[in-house]
Formats: sequence, structure tokens, C-alpha cells
Amino acid sequence: MPELANSVTDNVARHRYELTEQGVTAFADYRLSEGLVEIPHVETPIAARGGGMAGRLMEGLVEHVRARHLKLVPTCPYAAAWLKRHPEHADVVA
Repeated sequence: MPELANSVTDNVARHRYELTEQGVTAFADYRLSEGLVEIPHVETPIAARGGGMAGRLMEGLVEHVRARHLKLVPTCPYAAAWLKRHPEHADVVA
């Protein structure tokens, strides 16, 4: 698994980005097609919600997408809302 920012990894076999902190893993499923990375689902385990883990996952995911010169298609409501709250990442949104 290639490692990204803040310990986010690209689990290619499962088509998802993962962030593990204190034994708990948050993930963002993805689909690749023609230079686009669709994010249909982001999930943080209940025990880790409210601590910013999903945001840290999104930061690493954006860094990965930007480094590979791809564009994001956030179909997950959380991913779409997070990207709207972070206009500094507008360059990676399709």
C-alpha cells in the first residue's frame, strides 16, 4: 500500500484510502476512470467520530489525487461537503 500524507494509505486491492489511528480505521471508497477519482463513500467508525479523523483522511486523499494529477468527483455527501468547506482544494475537484 503506498503511504500518503498523515499516514493515509491507498489500499489498491480494496479500492479505498485508509487512515488508521489508535487501532481504528477510517476509509474512503473510490472508483478510478479516465483521470477521475469518484468518492462514493467515506466512513469513520462510531468510536472515532467527532475527532477530525475523516477530515485528516480527506486531506491525505486530496494530496494523493493532486500528486497524481487526477480530479475528484465527490458523490459521497460528506466528501462533497468537506470539499466545499475547504476551497483551497478546489483545484482537484472535477
